[in-house]
Order: sequence, then structure tokens, then C-alpha cells
Amino acid sequence: MVKLRLRRDGRTHRPFYHVVVADARSPRDGRFIEKIGYYNPMQEPAEVVLDHELALKWLKQGAQPTETVRSLLSKEGILLKFHLIKKGKSSEEIEKAYQEWKVQSDARKENALKVLNEKKAKVKQALLEKEKEKRAKIESRIQSKKSASADNSEN
Repeated sequence: MVKLRLRRDGRTHRPFYHVVVADARSPRDGRFIEKIGYYNPMQEPAEVVLDHELALKWLKQGAQPTETVRSLLSKEGILLKFHLIKKGKSSEEIEKAYQEWKVQSDARKENALKVLNEKKAKVKQALLEKEKEKRAKIESRIQSKKSASADNSEN
């Protein structure tokens, strides 16, 4: 049985994956038939690059994707294309449906990125406010010590 799966590369605690076509019996990082793309989870947002034509070719030939690769294929719209091909749609209909899906997907990604950036800005602002309060307390203590030492020196 042939599988579409991830092949791990990268350093310790810095994973990088190649999406490969491999025999199900071969080890995770062992022999593979063909590379069809890569997945870098360390970037924000995660970077996924896949060759749509190769992925569709292997899906048509019966290759089974693992759960993670299925998720990546779905997010890239390849499973949508494959589903429409199986239904017998023409290439024009498939391309039209894919373009509509792509516009919606891009809008969702932009919205998610906007929300993420807003959350980061709020956290950064909260940390800044906390730091300002801390600094103000320190300065007030310094001022009180200075005034206390000035009062003691007068006596």
C-alpha cells in the first residue's frame, strides 16, 4: 500500500517535514518514492507548499494520506479537486469551484491572521502597562526615600 505522509527533517526542537509518497512498510524517515512538497510548522502561520498535480496523480492511483497529510491537502484545496474529479466534473467546473473556494479560504486566513495580530498587540500593550506601573512604584519609593533622607539630614 502506498501512503502520502510526512518525512521529518530539521534540527532538534525545530521540525521541518517533507510530504512524500512512500510504501507503508518503509520507516518514517526511510525510503520514499517521490517528494510532493513540504510543511514548515515553525513559521507563523505554518508554511505549506505542495505540488497539486503530483498529489492528485497519487490520489488517483490510490495512495492513502495520513491524517496530518489529509489535513494539509484539505487546507490547500487538493482534496476538493480530487472529490470533484471523482464526481466526474469537467476541468472548467473544477477550476471554477477551486477559485471560489480559494477566495473564501484566503479571506478566512486573513481574518485569522488579523485576530492573531490583534491578540499579540493586546498582550504587548498589557505587558507595557504592567511595566509602566512597576516603574512608577519604584520611582515613588525612590522619591519617598530621598525625601525621608532629606528630612533626616535637616534634623
